[in-house]
Amino acid sequence: MAYFATAAIVREPGGPFSLERVELDALRENEVLVRIEACGICHTDAKFQSRVPLPGVFGHEGAGVVEETGGAVTSVRAGDRVIISYPWCGACPYCERAEPFKCEKIPALKFAGKRSDGSRTVRLNGQAVSSAFFQQSSFATRAIALEHALVPAANNMAPEMLAALPCGVQTGAGAVMNTFGMGPGDSLVVFGVGTVGLSAIMAARVVGVSTRIAVDINLSRLARARDLGATHALDAREDDVPRRVWEWLPRGASHALESSITASALADAVQCLGQGGKIGIFSGPPPGQEFRFSTLELFQRVGSLHGIIQGSAVPGEFLPRLMELQRAGRFPYERLISTYDFADINRAFADLDEGIAIKPVLVFPQEGS
Repeated sequence: MAYFATAAIVREPGGPFSLERVELDALRENEVLVRIEACGICHTDAKFQSRVPLPGVFGHEGAGVVEETGGAVTSVRAGDRVIISYPWCGACPYCERAEPFKCEKIPALKFAGKRSDGSRTVRLNGQAVSSAFFQQSSFATRAIALEHALVPAANNMAPEMLAALPCGVQTGAGAVMNTFGMGPGDSLVVFGVGTVGLSAIMAARVVGVSTRIAVDINLSRLARARDLGATHALDAREDDVPRRVWEWLPRGASHALESSITASALADAVQCLGQGGKIGIFSGPPPGQEFRFSTLELFQRVGSLHGIIQGSAVPGEFLPRLMELQRAGRFPYERLISTYDFADINRAFADLDEGIAIKPVLVFPQEGS
């Protein structure tokens, strides 16, 4: 059976999106067709435009309603509301021991622009295009997703609240709660207070981390960080960040999270660490740049550097926890969200690039609206 959708097509890296009619492939046995209600926008959606053949359909933070299911699907049915989180293979040793964030095939499943069998889920004017981004490509009114990547969602939660969760918010909060398991005896310095960094600060407040330092060059972001739980805020252009951190923390920080993806911030993060300190990073540097720092300093501090994928989260367990914390008023991630109509996708990306929007979320027209 053929399925049709309106998708945001991009034809060159960094180029404009155009809304066009596309045809979706038939469902595989383990796949689900989701009518998209909202989809978050992340820098990853722009970064990987240069790494897959274009044209293509991106979007990896979809939320919506199940319309149809493949023959082997048992956990959801038509009419269920779901969040689409990240994919994993389900068969490697890490998946088998319930650590899907370490899946050996995650890079290909997320970023190859096709299914694991090499097929593509979207056709434009009869030609297959790069799709299955994060095994969803949710910049479209309908998307094909893997059953195991779906997280049940409440019907009374706004679509934008669901779509904001599955990448940046999950990653930042999970770094604190899952990867490092921080608590009252810890201290935290966060470099870059966008969606990931602000989510980490909110989570650190939830778990009782005593000192929570935000570092950025955007003064409005630093003010937001203060509002959301940072105990201190530093302008990286004006302050000697390591010196100030050591003034507040005479034994150095127990943890640092580097989400700005800049070499200077990672170097500062190393300098801020106390003995046995840990640094978390969320991505590699931009093309043509390198992260350079002295391994001797890490060695002397008996420190460690951790690559963090999806906040070390099992989405079916972690996203409901974050939603419950939000309902209790303890994790107000709604304060990160700016909503845009699907047709305004280009403005949403521009606002993200300019720092106007922290977490832009596209809201899709629905049947009868």
